[in-house]
Amino acid sequence: MVREKDICWEYAEKLDGNKVKCKFCLRILNGGISRLKHHLSRLPSKGVNPCSKVRDDVSDRVRAIIASKDDFKETGNAKKQKAVEGKSTVNVTPSRSLLSVEATASTPVMAKVYPTVMPMPMAAPPLSSQENAEKNIALFFFENKLDFSVARSPSYQLMVDAIGKCGAGFTGPSADMLKTTWLERIKSEVSLQTKDAEKEWATTGCTIIADTWIDNKSRALINFLVSSPSRTFFHKSVDASSIFKNTKCVADLFDSVIQDFGAENVVQIIMDSGFNYASIANHILQNYGTIFVSTCASQCLNLILEEFSKVDWVNKCISQAQTISKLIYNSVSVLDLMKKFTGGQELIKTGITKPVSNFLSLQSMLKQRSRLKQMLNSPEFSMNSSYANNPKNLACIAIIEDGDFWRAVEESVAISEPFLKVMREVSDGKPAVGSIYELMTRAKESIRTYYIMDESKCKTFLDIVDRKWGDQLHSPLHSAAAFLNPSVQYNPEIKFLVSIKEDFFKVIEKLLPTPDMRRDITNQIFIFTRASGMFGCNLAMEARDTVAPGLWWEQFGDSAPVLQRVAIRILSQVCSTFTFEKNWSTFQQIHSEKRNKIDKEMLNDLAYINYNLRLTRQMRTKPLETDPIQFDDIDMTSEWVEESDNPSPTQWLDRFGSTLDGSDLNTRFHAAIFGANDHLFGL
Repeated sequence: MVREKDICWEYAEKLDGNKVKCKFCLRILNGGISRLKHHLSRLPSKGVNPCSKVRDDVSDRVRAIIASKDDFKETGNAKKQKAVEGKSTVNVTPSRSLLSVEATASTPVMAKVYPTVMPMPMAAPPLSSQENAEKNIALFFFENKLDFSVARSPSYQLMVDAIGKCGAGFTGPSADMLKTTWLERIKSEVSLQTKDAEKEWATTGCTIIADTWIDNKSRALINFLVSSPSRTFFHKSVDASSIFKNTKCVADLFDSVIQDFGAENVVQIIMDSGFNYASIANHILQNYGTIFVSTCASQCLNLILEEFSKVDWVNKCISQAQTISKLIYNSVSVLDLMKKFTGGQELIKTGITKPVSNFLSLQSMLKQRSRLKQMLNSPEFSMNSSYANNPKNLACIAIIEDGDFWRAVEESVAISEPFLKVMREVSDGKPAVGSIYELMTRAKESIRTYYIMDESKCKTFLDIVDRKWGDQLHSPLHSAAAFLNPSVQYNPEIKFLVSIKEDFFKVIEKLLPTPDMRRDITNQIFIFTRASGMFGCNLAMEARDTVAPGLWWEQFGDSAPVLQRVAIRILSQVCSTFTFEKNWSTFQQIHSEKRNKIDKEMLNDLAYINYNLRLTRQMRTKPLETDPIQFDDIDMTSEWVEESDNPSPTQWLDRFGSTLDGSDLNTRFHAAIFGANDHLFGL
């Protein structure tokens, strides 16, 4: 094949003489395109080293080309051999051959005696047992539009291991068995786990989470979850489209859910601030004397970051950074080159919300700054005129070389990282109600320190923080939790504000409404604040900053038994909904009017099992190094890769045509949380 017709030239550069340069490993080979093919195929070949960096799809493609060429050679040799045999036949039986020639004088003798043999189809090399199994698993994923992240779930490997132990001849459960026998059995197992968690509610109490979604057609869904220190469970999904504007109907719905768990067990309800929040909160506070209502801390933090990103110079910085990422992620060759210089690391990150993605990506890009510049100055980049001299790409290169741009990136990372840190702390599913005040105070202090010489910028960002916290109805529960948290209470650098103490006393009066219940409580508060009794023992002091506050009170709070019971219930609560990715399309399908009763019941059971299994994985099996505000995979439909108004759906093939009219398939963040315009602590 000449160069123009051989498709393998797209993987190589033609050098002087008969030399070629592999675009993957940059190795220079003698012998032209033929040796390059063996190099890329990674097949054993005399005198040709296999490429260590070629992509699997390219290697498979080149192998098929080589196999096809070999088949063609074999076919040609077979034809030659048959031609020789044909000549011998003519010599033995001349009359038959002459008759054939006379009958079709214009047709060659050999073409008549031996018809042309068509080349065999391209044949791939035989697969090993491991490769064959992987291939069939891959086909299962592709045929059923399964998200590739499914392969990371613990149940995936458990399934593969179990099938391997069954040996040959194993037959999987039928579709009918899956939706009847196994659906019911696994639902029962999940329900039993819920019953086990209920046993701790009498001591720790629980938090009801009302996770809501409203699409652009005013369809409203509410998912109810219940959280306690041991774990979080999905309870049920409700279609509230017909009632969400009717305060009484929504209040009745919340009443029924509270009764499901027992009002005496519920300490707090976290709900969406945009879903009739004030009216429903007032109803609950008036009708349930011991229940508190809060909005989600993650929502507030997300809105703070969103406002940060709207500041002119920050917005410009994000836009310029996206210009760089689009250049890289829309060119295979540039992307491969970038990963070569970054050691295989991605340049951008995908977070649980758009603002989080923006600042995580800026942070990642800042870490790769020197490597990006090295890539631009590398021979591999400059030699490829297709992207080195493109006008748009030249503008992108100018951004990377711009010192002002990188100073803006550094500044954006400095102001956002403290609040991303707070979001990580409150979004990992652990009880964090006792630390939210301290975390926010330290985040604000970091901005004051960073802008110590720039009062104007300092005020701009602190005003955003205070305004977003102040927009929401503040729950005194957070003040009381801060007061009872030993790592805060005994920190000599912290001086409590009067307002925090006032909130703490209000909570005590609410949870202990009668004088008999409050008997001796003042003395017990004094013992705690002065670290007397068991509070002052060496073990208690050593555990103040290392043990979860609720557990600390359980172990060392016996000197103040009434306050101990109150402290455990308060400090055992979460202050945020979780960063668990929610596929709202699943719940919308459940509530579709087109489904019959049996179908809806089955879908409800499936959602119940699916949600709880994934919550179990998040709470118990996730690695310690996992970032709770960042997803494993990059969203290839985000603004950091391509222009798109629609977020990435759960199933990758659905990107080509969503069945929903809603604008967001993930949790929608509506508003902020409780207020605190003043400094929370005297740091």
